[in-house]
Amino acid sequence: MQIRVGYELNYDLPQPTPMILTLHVHHSRGPDLLRPDYMKTTPAVPTPAYRDGFGNWCTRLVAPRGHFRVTGDTVLSDSGAPDPVVPSAIQHLVQDLPEETLVFLLGSRYCETDEMSEIAWGLFSKEPAGWTRVQAICDFVHRHIQFGYEFASATKTALQVFNEGKGVCRDFAHLAITLCRCMNIPARYCTGYLGDIGRPPDPAPMDFAGWFEAYLGGAWHTFDARNNVPRIGRVLIARGRDAADVAITTTFGPNTLQSFRVWTDEVGAS
Repeated sequence: MQIRVGYELNYDLPQPTPMILTLHVHHSRGPDLLRPDYMKTTPAVPTPAYRDGFGNWCTRLVAPRGHFRVTGDTVLSDSGAPDPVVPSAIQHLVQDLPEETLVFLLGSRYCETDEMSEIAWGLFSKEPAGWTRVQAICDFVHRHIQFGYEFASATKTALQVFNEGKGVCRDFAHLAITLCRCMNIPARYCTGYLGDIGRPPDPAPMDFAGWFEAYLGGAWHTFDARNNVPRIGRVLIARGRDAADVAITTTFGPNTLQSFRVWTDEVGAS
């Protein structure tokens, strides 16, 4: 199948403002792109790109004073297969983990492993290690948190969402990541596009999605505590320790985001 993805952000800026934007499709999906993944700005400004410490494509620019628009639109091919499920994937002993996974065992801005370790072991120590344990964590988070856009908060942490029981997709991911790390399972945050392909249409406005990957059986596997079912058409943008590492935009000055639009739709079959 073919999937069209894109975004439009409109800002009002009282002064020239440096920005970092993480909006390009992840390089791992580069071979799937059917047309260039360009970022366009109005007014036009230089948009040099770089790779961050997690390998994500980032763009830096200085937005001029006044109205500033950022948009992108591309099409990529996709297998149409749902997220793989691998129940046989084992959990590795910490001493056997590859070095590059170890950072995803540690606490981070939104994932307070030190404060949630006792909670995690109390809830999941009796679950079989490996895929079953991660799925048990997803099942718990899916039941425990009430989803609602009105519950969104840029500062809410995993412990806070555990105590409040309310949040958006990033909160589901943060809590599941934290519980996995507490159980010695490397887990990393993912952001990207996830439409309604193969599902009943959601009347709510489209937004970027948050999910996570856990390292099991020598590979990273996709888990989604918010939806908690394999989905079709997931398009990765960036990975990191938590949402702080993969912010869609970071602005270094006062600004007003006037409007925000995201799309991801099936447009044909390859």
